[in-house]
Amino acid sequence: MRRYAPIENHGLVGDLQTAALVSSEGTVDWLCAPRFDSPSVFASILDHEHGGYFGVTADSTGPPVQLYLQDTAILVTRFLAEEGVGEVIDFMPVDRPEQAADTHRLVRVFRVARGRVRFSLECRPRFDYGRAAHRLDMGEDAIRFESTGARAVLQSAGPLRWSRDGDDVTGELTLGQDELAAVVLTLGTSQDLRVAPVGAGQIRELFERTRDFWHGWMRRSTYDGRWQDMVNRSAITLKLLTYAPTGAPVAAATMGLPEQIGGGRNWDYRYTWVRDGSLSVGALLGLGHVDEAVAFRRWLGDRIRAGRTVSGEPLQIMYRIDGDPELPEEVLDHFEGYRGSAPVRVGNGAAGQLQLDIYGEAALALAQSVDDVADVPPYDGWQALAGVLDWLVKAWDRPDEGIWETRGGQKDFTYSRLMCWAAFDRGVRMAQRYARPADTAQWITARDDILRQVMERGWSPKRQAFVQQYDDTTLDASLLLMPQVGFVSANDPRWLSTLQAMEQELVSDSLVHRYDPAASPDGLRGSEGTFSLCSFLYVDALARSGQLGPARYAFDKMLTYANHAGLFAEEIGPTGEQLGNFPQAFTHLALITAALSLDRQMNRATRVAA
Repeated sequence: MRRYAPIENHGLVGDLQTAALVSSEGTVDWLCAPRFDSPSVFASILDHEHGGYFGVTADSTGPPVQLYLQDTAILVTRFLAEEGVGEVIDFMPVDRPEQAADTHRLVRVFRVARGRVRFSLECRPRFDYGRAAHRLDMGEDAIRFESTGARAVLQSAGPLRWSRDGDDVTGELTLGQDELAAVVLTLGTSQDLRVAPVGAGQIRELFERTRDFWHGWMRRSTYDGRWQDMVNRSAITLKLLTYAPTGAPVAAATMGLPEQIGGGRNWDYRYTWVRDGSLSVGALLGLGHVDEAVAFRRWLGDRIRAGRTVSGEPLQIMYRIDGDPELPEEVLDHFEGYRGSAPVRVGNGAAGQLQLDIYGEAALALAQSVDDVADVPPYDGWQALAGVLDWLVKAWDRPDEGIWETRGGQKDFTYSRLMCWAAFDRGVRMAQRYARPADTAQWITARDDILRQVMERGWSPKRQAFVQQYDDTTLDASLLLMPQVGFVSANDPRWLSTLQAMEQELVSDSLVHRYDPAASPDGLRGSEGTFSLCSFLYVDALARSGQLGPARYAFDKMLTYANHAGLFAEEIGPTGEQLGNFPQAFTHLALITAALSLDRQMNRATRVAA
């Protein structure tokens, strides 16, 4: 086991309430329980010595090969050797995912396809981000790790020999061709964590149920476009990153993974951003996954009606997956961070920031294809949304921190105004379409005032482009959404000039930077890579403007930066490595949106040519 496997050298397994990262070398080096945002049990990806891990190695001569079983979240790590071919099959059973559970299982199945292979195992949990000690109890039928408020039980099926190593365990296992063995790690919080006996029959049943769940879910997809495998993998990833009991997606499965190796841009992304979740609605509906879109809209509606925030605004930018607005940020000083990238933060202090764009994204989510997912907006929900828009009439014209959550002070960000425009535009449309009571006259006035203001102050005659903030010349890739939300036509001369300016300054070999921190100081030390979300937004913008050749090239080029399992982190580094929290939901929803847009525009061009 390398001290730190590259971020991209991981696959993801999960049960729709939490998830684990498994390195391509067979090590589980990230897992929190019982929820995504719970303290970690394994976190060696953030600290090899103190984080904890569950490692598997085999007597192989070359590097292992890792892949997913087609259209599932079942991960296979294959060890290749002259003496044989062994596999570790990792999955988390999906049992009643809509019911919040304190108990979760990770299953690791060992199989030899050819010859004879010896496996070595190490199970070294470190509870509460490595801060809590544990006690080991090695029973005949199970191994128990007991800690304050958290427990783990390790069970075996097959000829596994375990040995105590302090308060951890190591194991050995040798299998011949077509032989199977397995371990089940059950995580829970109950002082009396009960587990059922494990045998070959139970393991086979768990595997088949998990496989059938994912196959059944994928059959609901309506996508039949050109990039089936990548779109399907992105859809499964979004599903894995969604907390099923509430329908709330987390931004990523991890915390603390750096945007720059050795730098301080290390954030906790295990929460639900209004922006990310809202933009996922269009991607989900585009694939036919209506239930997931409805679930998030319900979660979002609950947040609007509750109005409980730490910021004092009607909505805040992010919440815990159960809707709790409290996300205090603290530093884990005892963790060295991924390859020395410190500080490692848990919680997120940006929760209290003012980011006015979230009202636009929320309105987009609630307005999009309403007739496909509901009859009409519920009266109470509509009244809450209308109240927020009435409030926004007097609140939109303020500096804020912007979409990128910069910590350099509030500014008049163009993207924030753009999305406030979208909030009023969609609100007016919904009120008229469904004959809902609303003061649409003041919404229309605010909408038109924003458009004029953006055209006057968000447009730089010097740059011939829409810019990041008013009366400035800095470019910002978030504005690639301008034609997607309908603020400008994709063929508007101002927009085409903006797109050209971005290509000259922000685009590098089809990869797109968010902005230039040197030109627009963001209050943070260090630099960052290209932002994968923005690279896919660039594809969408090119496709909408009719530049189908460049759009397809940029999309296909971007897909080559996916890891071996089809997953993306937040950013691409200067040498092609993946950076930031992993996998990143925003990146995968943008991939889906870009594929849908490009398919649509290419099909249209084909019909016209015919």
